[in-house]
Amino acid sequence: MTQRKVRVRFAPSPTGALHIGGVRTALYNYLFAKQNGGDLILRIEDTDSQRFVPGAEAYIIEALTWLGIHFDEGVGFGGNYGPYRQSERREIYKKYVDQLLEAGHAYIAFDTPQELEAKRKEIPNFQYDASTRMQMRNSLTLSPEETKALIDAGNQYVVRVKIEPNEDVHVHDLIRGEVVINSSILDDKVLYKSADQLPTYHLANIVDDHLMEVTHVIRGEEWLPSAPLHVLLYRYFGWADTMPQFAHLSLLLKPEGNGKLSKRDGDRLGFPVFPLEWHDPKTGDVSSGYRESGYLPEAVVNFLALLGWNPGNDQEVMSMDELIKAFNLAHCSKSGAKFDYEKGKWFNHQYIQRKDNKEIAALFMPILKEHGVEADPAYVEKVVGMMKDRVSFIKELWNVCAFFFVAPTEYDEKTRKKRWKEDSAAQLTEFIEVLRAHEPFDIESTENVAKAWIESKGYHLGNIMNATRLALVGEGKGPHIFDITEALGKEETIRRIQRAIDVLG
Repeated sequence: MTQRKVRVRFAPSPTGALHIGGVRTALYNYLFAKQNGGDLILRIEDTDSQRFVPGAEAYIIEALTWLGIHFDEGVGFGGNYGPYRQSERREIYKKYVDQLLEAGHAYIAFDTPQELEAKRKEIPNFQYDASTRMQMRNSLTLSPEETKALIDAGNQYVVRVKIEPNEDVHVHDLIRGEVVINSSILDDKVLYKSADQLPTYHLANIVDDHLMEVTHVIRGEEWLPSAPLHVLLYRYFGWADTMPQFAHLSLLLKPEGNGKLSKRDGDRLGFPVFPLEWHDPKTGDVSSGYRESGYLPEAVVNFLALLGWNPGNDQEVMSMDELIKAFNLAHCSKSGAKFDYEKGKWFNHQYIQRKDNKEIAALFMPILKEHGVEADPAYVEKVVGMMKDRVSFIKELWNVCAFFFVAPTEYDEKTRKKRWKEDSAAQLTEFIEVLRAHEPFDIESTENVAKAWIESKGYHLGNIMNATRLALVGEGKGPHIFDITEALGKEETIRRIQRAIDVLG
């Protein structure tokens, strides 16, 4: 048997913002496809018309594009297996519903919500299955004539799969190994609803995966209970030979490790759970996103990749190409991964350090503009090169290096009391003359001249340097003092020292 080309799919429902757990599923599908020279399909599962949210589909595509997760075909990308929105495939599904009915693997049920509720009250833990279906109103208990008459009269119905009891169903999972479930615990799931003439997830998924020649289904563990039904459906359709291999990913857990990560956890602890900011069209609520919070897409990808998977070594910082090369489903964890949002910040810090200063400067320019600063890009590049190791986010650069762009107008009281001595004004007045006479005004030679002058005068090096820092920065922070003087230039350095002398005395 010839080996099929690897084809995987990411199939979200447009019911709101894409959760970060869904992003990880998309990422793992992408890594697996690229490693195996395969294709990644974007399929939109919008058969649940009640839960459809306008704008959600565009949001999903924008979020994954921002993260560098690229699709080979699907909604917005084209391809030979379309349409890729399930709502546009209803005629295709109807044919397969009829096939199951004709083969006796499914039946039509007319039970109303009230009748189902009454049965639930009558039978504890009621399940619509082999033990109860003959008590219900369906085509197994009604004659063909009665069934046809109800359909012709416009009665709403569903089509249910007919699960035979007492059969061990084997699901081979690439992460969890062999999973065996007895069919007696499965219910006769609804596959199709006449009300909107659309299939449910269970039927649409199987039909689409088969027709789109999907070879591997990599999805969250919440779908593991559905896997036995999907195996049976492949068999009922006669597609067992082309059934994809399954891999069910572990859950992302709360930072405390108990229970599934939710938006509430992010709100409570102050971190995003969505890739982009989300404006809910129904409630008007705005939820924070990784992009708007200042995370770099490469950092988010690296952080997510290592939540529930490890490369088998100690390497943590990995580019997309390195992740593709190392990815292996066998190294995915069976147990949930605790969502360590502080580690996410650490990754962002790492990627800021590794990024080219020119790129960081370009990202910092809009923040400078917000603070009314117009600066030369080359100067901004120089400053961020000095200061980027102190931040986890680009937006934090303003707090650590504003003094490079705006001269201090006030001086930190605590630092002033500690660092500005009685003789500081007199000593710095002398220092100004030393600086004025000195050329070139570079880091090394300015430092050498300053230290030689201090030594020749018998002054205290720390006192002069601390007072100078207060004059240049306005407080006791910042990089090496002569890095600051070189960046500011001679005129601005002298101007700031003189102002401190005038103000502080």
